[in-house]
Amino acid sequence: MEFKEIIEKDRDNKKRKEFKGTFLEYLEIVKNNPEVVKLAHKRMYDIITEQGFQLLRPEENIRIRKIYGNEVIKKYNFFEKDFFGIDKVLMKLVSYFYSAAMQGEEARQVLYLVGPVGAGKSSLVEALKNALENSPPIYAIEDCPMREEPLHLIPKHLRGEFEEMLGIKIEGDLCPKCRYRLKHEFNGKYEKFPIVTTDFSIRSRKGIGVVPPVDPNNQDTSVLTGSVDISKMDLYPEDDPRILSLNGAFNVGNRGMVEFIEVFKNDVEYLHTIITATQEKSIPSPGKNSMIYFDGVIVAHSNEAEWDKFKSDHTNEAILDRIVKIEVPYCLELNEEIKIYEKILKKSNFNAHIAPHTIEVAAMFAILSRISPSTKVDSLTKLKIYNGEEIVEKGTTKKIDNIELKEEAGIREGMSGISTRFIVKAIDNALSNSEYDCINPLSVMESIIKSVKDLDINDEDKNRYLAFVQDTIRKEYNKILEKEVTRAFISSFREQAESLFNNYIDHAEAYVNKTKLKDGYTGEELEPDETFMRSIEEQIGVTESSAKGFRTDVTSYMFYIIRNGGDINYTSYEPLKEAIEKKLVLSVRDLSRVITQSKVRDKEQSKKYNAMVEEMKLNGYCDHCCDVILKYSANNLWKD
Repeated sequence: MEFKEIIEKDRDNKKRKEFKGTFLEYLEIVKNNPEVVKLAHKRMYDIITEQGFQLLRPEENIRIRKIYGNEVIKKYNFFEKDFFGIDKVLMKLVSYFYSAAMQGEEARQVLYLVGPVGAGKSSLVEALKNALENSPPIYAIEDCPMREEPLHLIPKHLRGEFEEMLGIKIEGDLCPKCRYRLKHEFNGKYEKFPIVTTDFSIRSRKGIGVVPPVDPNNQDTSVLTGSVDISKMDLYPEDDPRILSLNGAFNVGNRGMVEFIEVFKNDVEYLHTIITATQEKSIPSPGKNSMIYFDGVIVAHSNEAEWDKFKSDHTNEAILDRIVKIEVPYCLELNEEIKIYEKILKKSNFNAHIAPHTIEVAAMFAILSRISPSTKVDSLTKLKIYNGEEIVEKGTTKKIDNIELKEEAGIREGMSGISTRFIVKAIDNALSNSEYDCINPLSVMESIIKSVKDLDINDEDKNRYLAFVQDTIRKEYNKILEKEVTRAFISSFREQAESLFNNYIDHAEAYVNKTKLKDGYTGEELEPDETFMRSIEEQIGVTESSAKGFRTDVTSYMFYIIRNGGDINYTSYEPLKEAIEKKLVLSVRDLSRVITQSKVRDKEQSKKYNAMVEEMKLNGYCDHCCDVILKYSANNLWKD
């Protein structure tokens, strides 16, 4: 398409959606499609749910069972591209809108989001506001400052009859300005009142009002409810609606949303309008006019310090009673935290290469800072359990209940620690300081260490954070890297792993069933190879006395998979997978160490080294980060 064609097509689409007619014509539209009449909470609920959702059942999803126990998780498509690791928070949010849409008590309460800095409170509200902007136009009374529902024109004594005819419920009343116009411009003939379509816009302040924190010394309720136009007071009496300037946040946000940013930084007197807006669904009009009907979603958010201070004052009970509080903690799932940084980096203009595991180590640090210490497991193990990973110890999967760990930690877990913004800034600094347009786990760890040292926090927390990077994460990264270098060194790692797996299964099955194996070449019957099986089992600490139980568990699990129509491979049973990978790492450790550390390589060694480099490049490394990582490996992984 040419530019002009795109512009004209867009303009035509808008014109087709526009409506301008009388109230009588609008009644026919409602009769044919009662869905056009929606209150604000119902509109928002429909916007969220119309994109659908996925039900993640624990019996169908092993990872969900490990993380959430027996709870069914509803994952809403509306949030899936921008919000990660807070599915239960999003379920509470949608539950609020559902109850409010059904005209439950939540319809008369404030949705309040509380949590640490950078947890996503503002982003959630922005998502809701943007969704409103992109929603279909609504019908409204023309030139009404409140953009109110046209059905308000129907006199109250006729509403029951109209509700029955239209199959809807009529709520609300005309604003003072429209009431004046109806009487003086249309002589009470409301059927002739002009009706138009109108959309939502943050920039144009249509259906979306925003209230930033205001200096207590300069607070003026006109920001919320509008004001009296002084220039018109010489022309009209002080109770005349024509002097009203209804441009406050509640006027603007009628039928849409009003957002209070850092709500409790405002003086409590300033927030009293919230009480009538929620409980009575009406707001004061400026001057001496009557109360004005208000239908809108009121969303407030702040950090926990402001909330604690506000709720500690018993004189604030009236407002506290009108709040539905939803805590928005930091993400505690490693895989989901990684997605957050990847999303943010995609939106930036950085074009640098990012080596494998770079974002992973940054995310590990963030989550380690957020999780509470446990008496049951160390912090890194807890991180892995929260991520739904299997924990293997001495040949068995360690049974540690995720739910028990969360109960031990208490409700405060995830409400403190390192913010997402801190990590993104550390990654940005690593990118800015890179000479080769490439960052890797080592450079990001260095950047995090520098950033932590500059943090204005107590020494105890600072030392704890530094220990996470310099000790816990570095050791874990060394394990990951050793396995990765080994994989690159063994060009056919997967094939060799599968071969070891198949051989082990054959021997273990024969051992358990007390049968013999048949040699594939000679046809000779052989006893199960005890030495071979022990060489694998020893890698994960399986003792000789527990070897029989381990082999029985492995074969039983494999038969279970086959009976249920699944395919088996070396990754099917986590303890055996770890044992096989450790066996392979051990088998080539000495050779890979020699080749990686060698400054002068013979022809054969050079060939193996170059092949390893090419394999690593296929796995996501560039020439520069591959060189850095292999030098680090030579100096740190295989110390005698």
